[in-house]
Amino acid sequence: MEDVKTNSGQNLGIAALITGIITFVLAVIPCVGMIAIIPGIITIVLASVGLSQSSRQDSPKGILIAGLIIGIVAVMISFSQFIVAGKIAKHADKWPSDIQSVIDDIKANVVKDLEDANVSIKIESNGEKVEINSNSNKKNMEQKLEDLESGNKQKNDTLKKGK
Repeated sequence: MEDVKTNSGQNLGIAALITGIITFVLAVIPCVGMIAIIPGIITIVLASVGLSQSSRQDSPKGILIAGLIIGIVAVMISFSQFIVAGKIAKHADKWPSDIQSVIDDIKANVVKDLEDANVSIKIESNGEKVEINSNSNKKNMEQKLEDLESGNKQKNDTLKKGK
């Protein structure tokens, strides 16, 4: 009869350990971990019953204690996911406006950087060099382009006359 009682304590310990490991694996998976509370409670109950039975006998308690610890840790991890999900849900209504303000700030910074940009273009062909240095002043750039176009027209005209 004593063998049956010792075996039942060890069987509860093994069941608690296996259930605890499965619970822990479930608990660390994001979003799925919230489900792990139920098997975690089962693990704690199995380990507690096994420990209460083993206190009456001189049977090893290592497996029971390991199952209990793993079960408690898994339940705590699972419970923490409820807290995190609650905080995320609480602050979720502010995110769209926060994201939009960040995008607006980035857009303003990019536009400002483009307005402050300096452009330098160097072209070399057949021994002739053309260099354009400009800042983002639109009128200044348009004037330089017109000067270049008129200079190229004059150069083309003289080349045509020389032929």
